[in-house]
Amino acid sequence: MFKPEIQKNFRRLLNVLMLAVFFVSLASGLVKFPEFQRYFLFVYNYVSASQLSFWHDYGGLALIILIIIHLTVNRQWFAGVCRDCNRKFFHRPGGQVAIFNIIIFLLLAAAVIAAFIFMVNRPRPIVLSGVEIKNYQGEKLGSINDFRENSIKGAQYIDKNKYRLQITGLVSSSTSYSYDDILKLPDYQKVVTLSCVEGWSVKILWDGILVKDLFKNLSIDPSANTVIFYAVDGYSTSFPLDYILNNNIMMADKMNGVVLPPERGFPFELVAEQKWGYKWIKWITKIELSNDPNYKGYWESRGYSNGGNLNQSQFAQ
Repeated sequence: MFKPEIQKNFRRLLNVLMLAVFFVSLASGLVKFPEFQRYFLFVYNYVSASQLSFWHDYGGLALIILIIIHLTVNRQWFAGVCRDCNRKFFHRPGGQVAIFNIIIFLLLAAAVIAAFIFMVNRPRPIVLSGVEIKNYQGEKLGSINDFRENSIKGAQYIDKNKYRLQITGLVSSSTSYSYDDILKLPDYQKVVTLSCVEGWSVKILWDGILVKDLFKNLSIDPSANTVIFYAVDGYSTSFPLDYILNNNIMMADKMNGVVLPPERGFPFELVAEQKWGYKWIKWITKIELSNDPNYKGYWESRGYSNGGNLNQSQFAQ
C-alpha cells in the first residue's frame, strides 16, 4: 500500500516516538518519586507538579498506543526476540495471525483499562458546604480546589457523630473529645499559605481552635517535649511541644469560610505554620504527648526532615 521507503521511515519514527515517550514517562515518575525528589529539586523551577503528573500518567497510556501501532505495522516484532517462538508459532498456518491478534487484544484492553482509570481518578471540583471566601481583608485567597491529592490512602470519610479525638501519652489522664466538644472551644482565624514539597502552594483563610486549648484541663508531665499527631489513615507526624504552644498552632475545621470537605481533612487539619505541607496532617484522630524528640512520622521515616521547616531542605541532612 505504501512504498517500502515510506514504511521504513514510518517505523523509524515510531521507534523514536516510543523511546521519547518512554523516557518522558520514566523521568517524570522518578522526579515525583519521594525517595528521588531531593536529587531533582531544580526541575520544579521549570515545571509544576501537576504537569509532571500529566506527563507521567498520560505518557504511559501513549506508550501503549504507540506499541499497538508498532505491532500493527510490523507483525514480525517477536521474531528477533524469540526465534524459536517465531518458528513454532508464527510459521504455522494461522499461528502468526492468532498470536498477533491475542497480543493486540491484550494491549488494547490494557489501554482501555488505563484510560478508564485516568478518567475515574481525574481531579474533580470538590463539593462544598457553602461558598468560598475569595478575598480576606484585601488579601486574595487561593481555592480549595487548588490543592493536589497526594495523601497516602486517598480521601478519608469520617462520621462526625462517631468522631473522637484522643489525647494520650504523658498527661495526667487520657481523654477524648467529640467533634462538638472541640467546636465549643474558642475559635480563631488566620491566613496561612500551605507550601508543598512538590512545588505548589495555596493561601487559605483557616478557622479553628488552638491545639494548646485541648491541653488546658490536663496536667502535662514535665518530661514531655514532643507532640505526635495521628490520622485515621495511619499517617503521623511530630513537632516539638514548644512549637505547638508558643506559635498558637491551629487545628482547623474550616477553610475559606466553609467546613473542611473530606478531601481536605474533615474533621480537622493541622495548620502547621512555617512547615512543609507533609507536616500539615489531615483527618486527625489522636494526639500523643511524648518525650521522644526523635520520633519520625510517615514521610520523616522515609527520608524527609523531621523539622520540616520551610527555610530548610525538606530532606533529612
